[in-house]
Amino acid sequence: MSHLCLRIAASAAVVASFFSLSAIPTPASAREVVAFNGGASPGTIVVRTNERKLYLVLSEGRALRYTVGVGRAGRQWAGRAHINGKHVRPAWAPPPDLRKPGMPAYIPAGSPDNPMGAAALTLSGGDYAIHGTNNPGSIGGYVSAGCIRMYNQDITDLYDRVGVGTPVIVTR
Repeated sequence: MSHLCLRIAASAAVVASFFSLSAIPTPASAREVVAFNGGASPGTIVVRTNERKLYLVLSEGRALRYTVGVGRAGRQWAGRAHINGKHVRPAWAPPPDLRKPGMPAYIPAGSPDNPMGAAALTLSGGDYAIHGTNNPGSIGGYVSAGCIRMYNQDITDLYDRVGVGTPVIVTR
């Protein structure tokens, strides 16, 4: 994991145990229970970049499948990580390699310009996260700098189902 995608501003990061995501509106989602034979243990998150799908492995050969946006060409990665942080409506500071002219150095929590959306699950081993988005049209595409984007209602659902330490496997 060598590209910087994420810098959650620590002062605005809120740990899940203090706030509930139930207050975030949840319109229709893109999740469904499907058959899954990926060799991962129940509770593991598997991201299949080529499918643009995230699977939360359940039991008995089933998984909860979500449509996601993934890294664009040159920004994709594969490997193993685990969730090392849970954040509600995080503020965001764009890493230097993502800054564009006129872009603010800090985007506050709740701003419609904040690319982190409703919540973020940060991943060990680099500056990546599984997070919501305020640009739902980007879901299903090769759109990010390496992070995994979800509809806000889907990150809210996943956030409530997983904890710090949850294993994550990303394949190309």
